[in-house]
Amino acid sequence: MQGALRGRRWIVGSSNHGCWLGSYEHNQQILLAKYLKEGDVIFDIGAHVGFYTLLGSVLVGDSGQVVAFEPVPKNLMYLKKHLQINSVSNVAIVEAAVSNRHGHGRLSSGPSSSMWHLDARGELGVQTVCLDELVLNAKIPPPNVIKMDIEGAEVLALNGSAGVVSEFHPVFLLSTHGIDVHQSCCKFLESAGYHLFPIGQTSLDECRELFAVYGAAA
Repeated sequence: MQGALRGRRWIVGSSNHGCWLGSYEHNQQILLAKYLKEGDVIFDIGAHVGFYTLLGSVLVGDSGQVVAFEPVPKNLMYLKKHLQINSVSNVAIVEAAVSNRHGHGRLSSGPSSSMWHLDARGELGVQTVCLDELVLNAKIPPPNVIKMDIEGAEVLALNGSAGVVSEFHPVFLLSTHGIDVHQSCCKFLESAGYHLFPIGQTSLDECRELFAVYGAAA
């Protein structure tokens, strides 16, 4: 109904109503529009049903690419349907959870479909992938921007992307879950030369949504 996705089609009920209204996470949408340009590559890690995948697809255009990572079958069904009904052709889907290694893991469900999380005792078995293995071996293109929201596994995913971070310095749009995870993510990014900025009217220590830009201030 508004924003960069105005006029696109969305399955009502697949996620937060703010998605089809166009108001979902407005500040994050503004940041992506600022840092993504035609021809860029964005990783949507924790793609859920595809809001940011669709947004990234529009912002990078036909010459760019979105790589969407999502391990949960029902979410994947909606994600693929959203791509189909919008005739999207610049998205590659990786049906796996991003972690610090290639292999297998387990997920536990949460109160909503967006809150599945890695848990050794979880009910759903999934594949896990490591960004360094995928990118540095040229299985997928290097990212200009990484959006990551994976319900507490952010530290594992960052540890598995150290080579990508060091070589390509992507901009991060990051959700963190829990104070320990937040502090560890901040420490990782700051030690890699990033400047960190809270999203919303709060401090970096108190926020749980941040973006990170390598080198110079945003």
